[in-house]
Amino acid sequence: MIVLIVGGGGREHALAWAVTKSPSLERLYVAPGNGGTAALAENVPIAADDVDALCAFAEKNRVDLTVVGPEAPLVAGIVDRFEEAGMQCFGPRRGAARLEGSKVFAKEFMKKYGIPTADFAVCDETKAAKQQVRALGPPVVIKADGLAAGKGVVVARTTEEADAAIEEIMVRRKFGDSGRRVIVEECLQGEEVSVHSICSGGRAVLFPTSQDHKRAFDGDEGPNTGGMGAYAPVPFVDAETRQVVFDSIIMATLDGMEREGNAFSGVLYAGLMMTPAGPKVLEFNVRFGDPETQVLLPLLKSDLLLLLHRSAGGSLPQEIEFYTGRCAATVVMAANGYPGQYDRGGVIKGTGASNSEDTVVFHAGTEQTAEGLVTAGGRVVAVSAWAGDLKRAIARAYEGVAMITFDGARWREDIGHKAL
Repeated sequence: MIVLIVGGGGREHALAWAVTKSPSLERLYVAPGNGGTAALAENVPIAADDVDALCAFAEKNRVDLTVVGPEAPLVAGIVDRFEEAGMQCFGPRRGAARLEGSKVFAKEFMKKYGIPTADFAVCDETKAAKQQVRALGPPVVIKADGLAAGKGVVVARTTEEADAAIEEIMVRRKFGDSGRRVIVEECLQGEEVSVHSICSGGRAVLFPTSQDHKRAFDGDEGPNTGGMGAYAPVPFVDAETRQVVFDSIIMATLDGMEREGNAFSGVLYAGLMMTPAGPKVLEFNVRFGDPETQVLLPLLKSDLLLLLHRSAGGSLPQEIEFYTGRCAATVVMAANGYPGQYDRGGVIKGTGASNSEDTVVFHAGTEQTAEGLVTAGGRVVAVSAWAGDLKRAIARAYEGVAMITFDGARWREDIGHKAL
C-alpha cells in the first residue's frame, strides 16, 4: 500500500514508526512531517490543513490510504473531501468530527444521550458566563467552544481566575473565533484517564488506558500544555471499569451519532475523570492523542496499517492484539518558554544515541537544516520506552532523556508518579 500520513508532530512520527513495521507498506509519505519522519518516509511540504493540496497530492501519487493525525483537518472535512474523490481516508467525516470541533455540540450531545459528564452551561456573553461562575461556585472549568490546540481549557480555583479566563477567551479572543462561546462547568474531582478506541461500522475496539500529564511543571503545577508525558496502561482502571466505559460512553456515543445521522469512523478518544460516582467525560477527541499515541503504539502487537485500512473500509476486526505484560512511558522534552512563547533553532544532539530495542525518540518540533537537527516547536521530542513493568519503562525513558541536549530543554521529572 502507498500511505500518506497527515501532520507533523510526535503523534505522526509514532504513526509512521508503527506503519513502517507492516509488510503491506509499499511507500510512505508524511505531510508536512518533521526531522524524525524524514528518516522513515518522504516528507511532503504541504500543511496539514491544506485539504485541497493534500487531496491533489494523494490523487497524483495514487495513495491507497490517508491517515489524518491532527484534529483541524478532520473538523474541516478532509475525510469528506477524500471520499468524494473516491479515496480512502482514516478518520471521521466532518459531521462526526464536531465531537471535538465544538465543545458545545459535544456537551449537548452527551446530555441528550445520557452520557455521564459534568454539569454545565453554555454562555454567549461574558456577563452570563460570569453569572454562571457564581452560580456554580469555584472551582469551575472554563472552556472555549472551538479548537484551541489543547490550550482552550482553564481550571479556575477562584472567581477572579474564572473572570480573567472569560475575559481572555471571550473579549480579548485569545483563541480567535473558538472563543465566541464558552462552557462553564463544574470541576470534577478524581484522576484523569485517556481511553482510545478505533471505531467503524457501529463497532469499537479499545486500546489500553493511558494517562496524560497536561500541566507544564512537576506536581501538576503551571499552565495546561498539549501534554508533557504519558504512560500506559493505567493500573487503577480495572477490567470492570473498562467495560463500564465501553458500554456507557464509547458505544453510547457511537449509537447516538448513528441516530444523529453522523455515523462515527476513526479514533474516538474520551478524556475521562474517574470520579467517586464513576467515569465521566471531560472531553471527546476524534483522533489519536499526543503524547498518548507514543505509549499506545509500542504496546500494539497487531499490524497498525491493516487495522487502519480495515477500519476506513468499514470492516473492523473483532479484536486487536497487544503485547502481554508490557508497559510504556513517554517523557516530552520541551523548549524554553513552552506553552507560551518559546525558543526555536537550537541544535539538538543525542537523539540517535537514545534509540534502542526498547526506547525510541519521537520527534515533534524538529527540523533538519544545514546546521543539523534543530528545535522548531514547543514540544521538541518525546522519549518513549517500554518494559515488563511501569517502573522500568519510566526509568528507561528518563535514561533516554539524559542523552539528549538542546539549549533551554526542560521536562517533567514525575511522569507516571501517580501510577507508582
